[in-house]
Amino acid sequence: MSKQLFIFLAIAVIASSCGKPATAAPTLAPPPTSTPKIEPTDTPLPTVTPVCVSSEPTQADIDRALAYTAETLSTSEWQQSYNVAEDRVAVTWQNSPLGAVVYLETIIFPCSYEEPDLNQYFSDETWKGIFANYESYELVDECKNNDGLRLYEFKTVNQGYEYEIRYWVENDTETRVISTMIVFPLETKLLLDEYSSMIFPGYSTCP
Repeated sequence: MSKQLFIFLAIAVIASSCGKPATAAPTLAPPPTSTPKIEPTDTPLPTVTPVCVSSEPTQADIDRALAYTAETLSTSEWQQSYNVAEDRVAVTWQNSPLGAVVYLETIIFPCSYEEPDLNQYFSDETWKGIFANYESYELVDECKNNDGLRLYEFKTVNQGYEYEIRYWVENDTETRVISTMIVFPLETKLLLDEYSSMIFPGYSTCP
């Protein structure tokens, strides 16, 4: 896949001062990287004629992305911004008082996708790109429910602070996948649980 990883908007690299002084709280930091650009399959199966759509997001894609979390992130503490690029819409919600970030992407697979495509796409190389601005990251669990909703759980470190991350991947349509990444400081895990349950009731954490 192309190395054009990366919308300049944010998933969630969260930084603060080095060390962990008791009186300091993590603060929001430079934006991290996005998922890779979608590339068509080089050699389609000879018996299959792929039917592809435009990779440009539509207004419906933008509206869907902005409304995806419903009213969960509608308070004034959550500052929303979004960016539209070829093959995706990215939305970021930043909460400075909590040191938290929610990052959502509508990713367009113009020639559709199947489960093996997602297995390949959401793999080690993608995680390395997404967490390029972190000091370290660890995939601690992953799971998938009967509806195909995937969840990846990570622990990360940035400038001496630990963060817990949950990353969901939903098969939205035949050509659209929605990924949602929620990042909270490790010490506010209960808030991570709360927001995860509001946005993904019934599948807020791996069983």
